[in-house]
Amino acid sequence: MADSVYAVATMDSKGAELSWMAAQLRQAGIRVKTVDVGTQHTSEFPSDVTRKEVLTAAGIDAVDHLDRGAAVAKMSDALQAFLMAESAAGCVAGVIGLGGSGGTALITKAMQALPIGLPKLMVSTVASGNVGPYVGCSDITMMYSVVDVAGLNVVSEVILSNAAHAMAGMVTHRSKISSSRQAIGMTMFGVTTPCVDRVRKQLELDGYDCLVFHATGAGGRAMEQLVASGLITAVLDITTTEVADEIVGGVFPAGPHRFEQLLASQVPLVLSLGALDMVNFGALDTVPEQFRNRKLHIHNSQVTLMRTSVEENCRIARWIADKLNRSTAPLTLVIPEGGLSLLDVPGQPFYDPEANTALFDELTSQLQVNDKRRLIRLPFPINAPEFSDALLRYFSELKGTKTWRN
Repeated sequence: MADSVYAVATMDSKGAELSWMAAQLRQAGIRVKTVDVGTQHTSEFPSDVTRKEVLTAAGIDAVDHLDRGAAVAKMSDALQAFLMAESAAGCVAGVIGLGGSGGTALITKAMQALPIGLPKLMVSTVASGNVGPYVGCSDITMMYSVVDVAGLNVVSEVILSNAAHAMAGMVTHRSKISSSRQAIGMTMFGVTTPCVDRVRKQLELDGYDCLVFHATGAGGRAMEQLVASGLITAVLDITTTEVADEIVGGVFPAGPHRFEQLLASQVPLVLSLGALDMVNFGALDTVPEQFRNRKLHIHNSQVTLMRTSVEENCRIARWIADKLNRSTAPLTLVIPEGGLSLLDVPGQPFYDPEANTALFDELTSQLQVNDKRRLIRLPFPINAPEFSDALLRYFSELKGTKTWRN
């Protein structure tokens, strides 16, 4: 077991509650360090890590002079720097937080930066609502405080005790990865399933552990976070449809930092353009007014797809190329000229060679190829067996650390 559980709260307002929860952890046999991230006042309750020590980790002198919003943001950045350094040093067994809306935002932002698999639990007054912004793509456990975090009482003591013992269980019985297989990240959508399944099955036969992520915005970001955590050692980013939603305004956006962690990690990377023929919306009546006269396809009662246009595909290509041009490790971008999805082949509703050609040509023009950054155009649709076989071949070349001459 690693060193300590770090129990975090704004102790200028939650000092009694955090101290009580820390005591529950200690009674369960867990070593604890209380961490004060208060932004306004010095707490009357002592902490193992003072707010000044947290701020020092980020080179910040003080936040008392700032308004509350700015102070919370600065303290959150400092907490992230502090916890990342402590985690890298092997000192963190887990992190448990306690707070209202402000404290939850402060603490969970720092938690999100910690490695996947490290126990993280947040007791919060807002945990019964939309917790997506607080959890992000991390594995944070959210526990609703039921009553406000404002004193110890018959309800709060039970909740905080349960939280402490849940953390004690996670830390004491933390699973260790026993597989010797290398983990590979892959992105998939329903309309690219034949391609991804064929690639996955072959890689599994070759001894790899394939982790498939549904390309719904969160899926791509979750994959990248696992790469950053060192749990994924190579990536086949076959279905990059999230970029279309990011550029056009769909409901599954990639986020502004898509591809950045993949490139920074320098893992072997093969990419394609799966499902970039479409932008995702909810039910038909939720499609924004400006898109109502576009080519739409009702995937099901809750999902409506819109065909990307020539202009949109040019923007998508420039966005992707701008990201990939920053790479320093080998990568291969493979273009399926015969179609981007099951809907983008002759006889299907999104078949549009003109829109696709705009995407392919703009990428070819904008991507700066060299001996490490390769672009390959193939005459097959993405779900053709020949295209899957090509992805496997190029992936094998990357894993063999080959370079190319263009």
